[in-house]
Amino acid sequence: MTDNITYKPIGVVHSPFSETKGMPIQPSGAKGIKGTVELLPEYAEGLQDLEGFSHVILIYHLHLSTGFSLKVKPFLDDQLRGVFATRAPKRPNPIGLSVVRLREIKENTLYIEDIDIVDGTPLLDIKPYVPEFEVQETARIGWLSEKIGKASRKRSDGRFR
Repeated sequence: MTDNITYKPIGVVHSPFSETKGMPIQPSGAKGIKGTVELLPEYAEGLQDLEGFSHVILIYHLHLSTGFSLKVKPFLDDQLRGVFATRAPKRPNPIGLSVVRLREIKENTLYIEDIDIVDGTPLLDIKPYVPEFEVQETARIGWLSEKIGKASRKRSDGRFR
């Protein structure tokens, strides 16, 4: 196993959220909120053919998250849960992902919607969202089964800084 892995950001995410407190905790709670992804110019050629997709998956570094805990109290619950059974940002590797609506692309800038990412977040990768690849028939969603409907209304209280 490799002990050290290094990633170089390919761009930066811009959103109306200057801090984590008060922002949506998932894209489902960010309907209509607009932002942009500014790709570094040397990666712009990689955007070819992406305009044909309505949604993209953004993979990013949770740069405001410091440290981690293997047990966390997620936004949708009042009990401690194993970090890998949550989407909490304080993780051993602070990597985030969001599925956002792609509105348009101009040169090296993506105009997106339904954004739940803090302004200035380093972007690691972009992948097209393909329902046939992503959507799985789900039989169980664990402790979230009684809480899932609350995600669209829940906002961050800043507990994971």
